[in-house]
Amino acid sequence: MAGLTSLFRPRSVAVIGASRTPGKIGNAIVRNLIECGYQGKIYPVNPKESEIEGLVCYPQVTAVPAEVEMAVLAVPAAKVLEAAGECGKKGVRALTVITAGFKEVGKEGLDLEKKLLETCNKYGMLLLGPNCVGLIDTHTPINATFAATFPYKGDIAFFSQSGAILLAILDWSSSTGLGFSKVVSLGNKASLSEIDFIEDAADDPYTRVILCYIEDIVDGPRFLEVARRAAKKKPIIVLKSGVSQAGALAASSHTGALAGSDLAYDTAFQQCGVIRVRSMTELFDLAVAFSKSAIPAGDRVAIVTNSGGPGIIATDNIELKGLRMARFDKSTIEELRASLPPEAGIYNPVDVLGDASAGRYEFALQKVLADPNVDSVLVLVCPTAVTRPAEISRVIIKARDTHPGKPVFAAYTGGRLLSEGAGLLAEAGVPCFTFPETAIECIKGLYNYNQYRSIPAVEEKHSLPEADRKTVKAVFYDVTRDRRLTLLGSEAAEVAIAYGIPAAPAVLTTTPEEAVAVAEKMGYPVVLKVASPRILHKTDVGGVKTGISSPAGVKQAFIEIMESVHRYLPKVVIHGVEVQKMMPKGTELIIGMTRDVQFGPLIAFGLGGVYVNLLKDVTFRLAGGLTDEKAIEQMLAETKAYTLLKGYRGETPKDIAAVVDVIRRVAQLVTDFPEITEMDINPVFAYEKGISALDIKITIS
Repeated sequence: MAGLTSLFRPRSVAVIGASRTPGKIGNAIVRNLIECGYQGKIYPVNPKESEIEGLVCYPQVTAVPAEVEMAVLAVPAAKVLEAAGECGKKGVRALTVITAGFKEVGKEGLDLEKKLLETCNKYGMLLLGPNCVGLIDTHTPINATFAATFPYKGDIAFFSQSGAILLAILDWSSSTGLGFSKVVSLGNKASLSEIDFIEDAADDPYTRVILCYIEDIVDGPRFLEVARRAAKKKPIIVLKSGVSQAGALAASSHTGALAGSDLAYDTAFQQCGVIRVRSMTELFDLAVAFSKSAIPAGDRVAIVTNSGGPGIIATDNIELKGLRMARFDKSTIEELRASLPPEAGIYNPVDVLGDASAGRYEFALQKVLADPNVDSVLVLVCPTAVTRPAEISRVIIKARDTHPGKPVFAAYTGGRLLSEGAGLLAEAGVPCFTFPETAIECIKGLYNYNQYRSIPAVEEKHSLPEADRKTVKAVFYDVTRDRRLTLLGSEAAEVAIAYGIPAAPAVLTTTPEEAVAVAEKMGYPVVLKVASPRILHKTDVGGVKTGISSPAGVKQAFIEIMESVHRYLPKVVIHGVEVQKMMPKGTELIIGMTRDVQFGPLIAFGLGGVYVNLLKDVTFRLAGGLTDEKAIEQMLAETKAYTLLKGYRGETPKDIAAVVDVIRRVAQLVTDFPEITEMDINPVFAYEKGISALDIKITIS
């Protein structure tokens, strides 16, 4: 991305707020630029100094007699606007604002940050920060930070919203030998965010894997768009801390109650191919795996071990993670049987026994890696009196180099006795861990990424041409004019029908006689329901009567509903009683939506009925990701409801195509009308042919 060249590869850098005093941030930035080997021009700016670290110092940036491409600001917050304005007049193309004291301190700071952004926009300057540590590119090289450590050159790009975490990782990496291509402290993200840096890193020839530590995502739709494209090129691994504020829902619907606080992020990351981790350890374990290993072609894992117990533990973990134990060719098994001791395990795991020499390990490894049914290999080493870990490590490295297309991982389960061998593997780029579970988690991450990358791109479907948007607008107008946020059942059914969603007919009535007339016209049997947006669970207050098949029954049910509701909820406004056609019983499903602030409509599907919150057999997708029938059917396949729809224990299969079509229509409805905040269709009856939406709740803003 050429747009960030002025940050990562500037021809010249001015440090505004440079200092001669060691220990000052302004001094550390100048020293870091010099000591990292930056080849461009460095211009310290400080009106009180004439020279800093052997460089000519200027009173202000406009006094620099040459072009300044990037400026690093390390002045007090009160002076940042003035300095930014001078940078704009000078023609500076990018600002990195180290200074704190902006929106993180309250309203005054937020106002100051807005003015800073306005200044940058006025002059067309890129803005990193404010309140950040700065940025590093090891391949330029440039170190425009006040970090105490310049990392090793590598192929991992790391973007962090926390400056403290970034500084800690830089210090830690110096002791582990982990190398980075780029390191960026995002700070307050007033302008540039992780989205811009992910987009840049995806096209960076020096970056192989992208890591992010983030606390929020401001522009959800753009993140999805950029990350979806970037993840096809390079793995993106994200540690997202905190929980989404959008997830703290009022939970006025089943869908809202099921969604949970952090589910939108999980769903968004899944749909755009981002790998989400839950700890710093997992973040960097996967970073090493992607940086050093080939991507496995499949999920078949082989184990070579010198101990039975760890081999069994690893086998269990492989299957628990959804991977498969490889099944060797007959020729592989015969060769292992012929050359390994009679007591050795020759299937999978391959147990070379506790007295295994490096030569025995090498033979087993080479045979297993050559087997066409093996996609990746895990080598386990436990310390015995005869174990030679350094020699074993050398044969592991040789085997990896002989079969570069298959990832090789190691777990050296021990301490001091195995440390030399583990160190040799680390130096050679073979991921080595203490316990097998970590290695298997990494293999799973590599496999999952390969699965996402192999999914063909899907063309976005156009909106439904037959949708009756005018009817929906008219219904919403009437509801808001009535100063309500929740639609009555009859109104919700009208909205559904306008978008081609098969809904059981429902009509609002205000007298027993009117209810009888509607029922006669509709045809028996019918269901009567109290109509009040304030009553969420109608059956709890006697507000529902089913299976009514005569005029007298309708009249009696109407009166009983009104009396029961008035008795339980005497102050609640009742709009009347809805008469609805009673539909035949089908497989009960729920289709719903809750709107996330960052990512938009979140569509739910699962088993419906009265036990929906108890069973919680539900899966979610963002509406924007439901672009075709295959994507929706994949969503359905994640639930137990899908097993019922296909026909469980001899039952007749239900109309899955009709369910898919309704989800697509719901997704389009809530996309077309952003004022819909929540929607529940529960239950939806699925039949052998077609479906019927029975109880529809819609809440608007």
